Amino acid sequence: MTSVTFKIWRGDAKSGAFRDYTTEVSEGMVVLDAVHDIQAKQAGDLACRWNCKAGKCGSCSAEVNGMPKLMCMTRMSDLPLEKPVTIEPMKAFPIVKDLITGVSWNFRVKKKIKPFKPRQPDAADGTWRMAQEDIDRVQEFRKCIECFLCQDVCHVLRDHHKHDEFIGPRFLIYVAALEMHPLDTEDRIEELRNAHGIGFCNITKCCTKVCPENIEITDNGIIPLKERVVDQFYDPLGWIWTGLKKLLNR
Repeated sequence: MTSVTFKIWRGDAKSGAFRDYTTEVSEGMVVLDAVHDIQAKQAGDLACRWNCKAGKCGSCSAEVNGMPKLMCMTRMSDLPLEKPVTIEPMKAFPIVKDLITGVSWNFRVKKKIKPFKPRQPDAADGTWRMAQEDIDRVQEFRKCIECFLCQDVCHVLRDHHKHDEFIGPRFLIYVAALEMHPLDTEDRIEELRNAHGIGFCNITKCCTKVCPENIEITDNGIIPLKERVVDQFYDPLGWIWTGLKKLLNR
């Protein structure tokens, strides 16, 4: 057993501050275990959101030593325990209480994205035929657990507060999963350029680094979407191709 000091942010949307707690940690413990121990023995009113404790629900997102992490997947043995471990709520969203932030903005954003629109079935039995490699491409994006750590680390939301102009990396890969789906026929490129603000992303890959599901958000999702926007709006050959498609679809 090792005695560890934690600096946990306590407060609400109006005010708050870090408070110190000391508890014993043992081999195999994760940050969420320590928070639960502090809740049980020292701070019964400490607010903390969690559910599965298995890294799949995305509920216990917080910032541990300044880095967005899932508390249930952050092992105490991976942290420098000789100095206080800081735990605070995500900074890209409004604080509700203590370690809990209000993430409802994300769900409102999701409703604004054009939904899946499949093409007509191409087989006599009313089903579709698809290449396995096309399915594999979008399966990666479906691993997202909506922990919103990528949203939290994104400087456009975290530092510049462009929530009204930018949907963030989580929803850019959601759009990528739709746009790259072999059955989808909807066109979301105009929205990506304007309403969704893809131009704000400067592909620093910070979102990829914090993803607990190891989704290659930047390389496999955002960059291909940026290329589609460039092809349609900034490439003269793309303009010609777009015009031809419109003529053919008349």
